[in-house]
Amino acid sequence: MKVFLCGGGADIQTIEANKRLNEVIDHSKPCLYIPLAMEHQMYDSCYEWITGELSAVEIPGIEMVRSAEEILSKNLKDYSVLFIGGGNTFKLLRDLKVSGAFEKIKEYLDNGGVVFGGSAGAIIFGRDLEACRLDDTNEVNLTDIDGFDVLNGISILCHYTNRMAEKDEQSKQFLLELSKRRKAVALPEEVTLFVNDESVEVIGNRPYYFFEDGMMETVYHE
Repeated sequence: MKVFLCGGGADIQTIEANKRLNEVIDHSKPCLYIPLAMEHQMYDSCYEWITGELSAVEIPGIEMVRSAEEILSKNLKDYSVLFIGGGNTFKLLRDLKVSGAFEKIKEYLDNGGVVFGGSAGAIIFGRDLEACRLDDTNEVNLTDIDGFDVLNGISILCHYTNRMAEKDEQSKQFLLELSKRRKAVALPEEVTLFVNDESVEVIGNRPYYFFEDGMMETVYHE
């Protein structure tokens, strides 16, 4: 299992994460792009964005699905990486679970697959969606909010410290309370956590924030 949990950045913010991705993938296979967190009418512009975002990653091409059901028709072993983009986290997880694609991606990971998740695409790999309740609206009325849990019980929030100070303070207070019953990590856009089987590598030049037992720890790294 190799999962890149990106705090939601792009362009210069993700250069180092994309370099690391380029080091671990099979260069003979294309990327499968999953933009399902966004609204359907935005998929074409999403494809233009991902083409530029991954321009330095050595792959023969990028294929995009337009529904979770399409994922079921794919042999995921044919792809070097699944790239799951941002948008509404509840919509994304709902689509994956209702279609059965959630279990298919889980099996892919269990068999050594590579996933790059940005923002919503990263949050779904946490314990659950609890940490992003202030950021995303649950308009799809999703009740099963459990994620892939690749961090062993830790929920994820993205874009932390890249927003208005008032919004970050609201998130901080929310996560401090949440952490009394659930560990959480808040990632700036410039930080990516690379979960490589049992190890976690930090990519980026800013600290990230860990919440546990009603307290916040600022985690610095080289």
